[in-house]
Amino acid sequence: MSDTLAHRNPSRPLPSRTEAVLESIKHRILTGELKPGQALVEAELAEQLEVSKTPVREALKTLAGSGLVIMSPYKGAAVREVDQAHARCVYDMRLLLEPAAAARSAAAGRIGQHAEEALERADRAADTAERSLANRAFHRALYSGCGNPLLVRSLDELRDQTALLSSAAWSRQPSWQQEAAEHRAILRAAEDGNSELVRDLMRSHISSFAARNFPEDGA
Repeated sequence: MSDTLAHRNPSRPLPSRTEAVLESIKHRILTGELKPGQALVEAELAEQLEVSKTPVREALKTLAGSGLVIMSPYKGAAVREVDQAHARCVYDMRLLLEPAAAARSAAAGRIGQHAEEALERADRAADTAERSLANRAFHRALYSGCGNPLLVRSLDELRDQTALLSSAAWSRQPSWQQEAAEHRAILRAAEDGNSELVRDLMRSHISSFAARNFPEDGA
């Protein structure tokens, strides 16, 4: 199971078994082992993971809250399907919020070693799930020091969906080396305290990925 901790409300930590189940299911989703649209049957997952249905049920609820899973009162749980319209909504939100947040973090000098560590984890990643989660950690290291907890929370809520979208995109058109180079450029600008350049590079980074992988109809 992945040892990457799930984002959650720190005031309500998940039980360790539920957390482990959540990470296992998340890893299967982000590697494509569990396909978009695939039903997530509690009894089957519990048997595969050798746990009771209770931690599976709680893990699926958490994944539904982060956008990786869809819950239906009639059909049960399923892996979220990646569609163009939803992807564009996610990236539109990020474009509106993340460049400004990263620029504020850089201006305040609140981008630390976690950003560099995340890039190193991405370089060592064994699969797309690990790479997506490491990239997600890099972006959080850039925006989390912006000084606005509401802005941080809004971006946090998009993190798992961004990881799902990037994994799906890389399965069609691997481009993580380009994104890694862009990340390095953003980090250099942040370390230099050039907040305007951080904002511009982040905006270009997000918009170019979206344009390559989730273009507007007819583009």
